[in-house]
Amino acid sequence: MLFNYFMPTKIYFGRDVVLKNKDILKDFGKKAYIITGKRSSKINGSLDHVIEALECNNIEYIIFDEVEENPSLETVEKASLIGKNEKVDFIIGIGGGSPLDAAKAIGIFINNPNINKDNINETKDLKSLPLIAIATTSGTGSEVTQYAIVTDHNNQTKKNLGQSVFPNVAFLDPSYTMDMSYDLTVSTAIDAFTHLAEGYLNNNASELTDNMAESGLKLFGKCLKDILKNNIDYSTRENLMLASTLGGMIIAQTGTSLPHGMGYPLTYFKNIPHGKANALLYVEYLNIFKDKSRVNKILRFLNLVDVQEFSTMISKLIDTTVDITEKEVEVYARIMCSNDAKLKNHPEKVGYDEIYNIYMNSLIK
Repeated sequence: MLFNYFMPTKIYFGRDVVLKNKDILKDFGKKAYIITGKRSSKINGSLDHVIEALECNNIEYIIFDEVEENPSLETVEKASLIGKNEKVDFIIGIGGGSPLDAAKAIGIFINNPNINKDNINETKDLKSLPLIAIATTSGTGSEVTQYAIVTDHNNQTKKNLGQSVFPNVAFLDPSYTMDMSYDLTVSTAIDAFTHLAEGYLNNNASELTDNMAESGLKLFGKCLKDILKNNIDYSTRENLMLASTLGGMIIAQTGTSLPHGMGYPLTYFKNIPHGKANALLYVEYLNIFKDKSRVNKILRFLNLVDVQEFSTMISKLIDTTVDITEKEVEVYARIMCSNDAKLKNHPEKVGYDEIYNIYMNSLIK
């Protein structure tokens, strides 16, 4: 047994953890920069809690609430210019994966004045401003990963920023997810599942990540009946958030694999939400494994008999129809074949033909 593990984020999990632990904000500075989306943090109570915690500590703050789904480098650059001018000391990201990933990128841009959207990839190991992450969905696990996924319009893709930015602190309050729509709950829950599964079916998996993956997959399996019935109470939300966090902790070590890389073109060109894009490909992804031992374990953790039953489950959760042509599939398959990192993480050798067939069999009926 031989492995490395590094995850420096301090986690506070449970109801009202922001207000119960508000005193730690004093350690971060005198002026906070809140990064969030346009509306969800204002509805679910998370923004109010953060503002109350800051005001209790006499910490100044400004708010940037223009983060879009799949945040662009242009948005990151715009927000960072505001932060530089305001001389903020630390970042608080509130939301799902988009605001949290944007917050990480903004922290890098502010802390490195010469960095912009055109040269961000030219320098490695850039440091961010101190960062607090407050998750309001249960899917990306971004609150405990070093990744910041941004949209690069110049290259027409989603990509990792290429810098390592672990949040210093993560506040995880399942009550913030109670008002999520059913569709968003499903899409984010599937994203959490794919992190658990791809971390388990991965060349970089270790004894430690396997244990976390198995725990998370069992939690997801426990939630599955309630999700299918749209009977999602606080207890289920709590389990989903924990499963999501475990998924993030795993992929921080292993990285993701084929479905994530293959899903990026579907999100960029077809505007399909990230979790759904992954889900559309998952049946065929599981089918390509020659060694099905770990695939079968995943199915057992989900209380499913076989991949066909998994396929039926996916069809109940999402609309699997996609308007796509064979020519587009060829383009997306070529894009994926240039993604060496995702290909390297997959434990069996695959090439263009396998990637093409996953797309075709998944998307063109």
